[in-house]
Amino acid sequence: MPRPPLLNERFPELDRGAARRAFERAARSYAGASRLEAEVGERMLERLEYLKIAPRRVLDAGSGPSREARALAARYAGTQFVSLDYSLAMLRSGRARFFEKKSFVCADLQGLPLAGESIDFAWSNMVLHWTEPLAALRELQRVLAPEGLLMFSTLGPDSLKELRAAAGTTRVHEFLDMHDLGDMLVEAGFSAPVMDMEMLTISYERGDALLADLRASGQTNRRRDRPRGLASRRWLEKARAALPREASFEVIYGHAWKSAPRKLADGRDVVRFHRASLR
Repeated sequence: MPRPPLLNERFPELDRGAARRAFERAARSYAGASRLEAEVGERMLERLEYLKIAPRRVLDAGSGPSREARALAARYAGTQFVSLDYSLAMLRSGRARFFEKKSFVCADLQGLPLAGESIDFAWSNMVLHWTEPLAALRELQRVLAPEGLLMFSTLGPDSLKELRAAAGTTRVHEFLDMHDLGDMLVEAGFSAPVMDMEMLTISYERGDALLADLRASGQTNRRRDRPRGLASRRWLEKARAALPREASFEVIYGHAWKSAPRKLADGRDVVRFHRASLR
């Protein structure tokens, strides 16, 4: 599905096939290297305390090794879980976290092989920036049941700004801002979107330790316009000298609801009656 023209001009397309292969290779080392995703997952779980839901089916969209699966299962006892990722190796790497009533689906977030209105709660931790976000949001809205909830985190435009300054623009991904994502939620059919952001910083003993974490977690440069040739030794030495010992991440959090339909497919209006209580 094509992007809106403005986003096409601002955000280079990702090579999604290359990204999937990178995550396949990094499946064994991902859990130990993805410290940001672990921290953000914990913060998302804390935010979930303020949302009162009782889902029957939960989708972990872009699950990786399903790091938050046990916490979500403990919160929503008896719920059916679907763990979905486009990397089969990532799904297999998290088997120790899995439990009864857990299903595994290897598929792309932009083309979910799930029935419409089959999910009550969609959870997505640090995944949208690896997708065509509007296409992914439309698919998530399609599979959510009326009054279903989407909760997600993703990266904003100030993420990895130190690495971008050291390595060059085309060697680091660019990320959507909070306002663009809010507009996409509305365009995808969600209602009452709530968005906020915070800056997190990870410090390293050496500048190249950041690159080691990115490689070990499969999160290397997969822009289609990335340089393909070998860099010169002089450029590599200059880039290593400029590598930061701190990495900034602009983390965007959001949640939104799928409204109950107002019309049927044939155009008839939907009228809902609520049972009155007698006192």
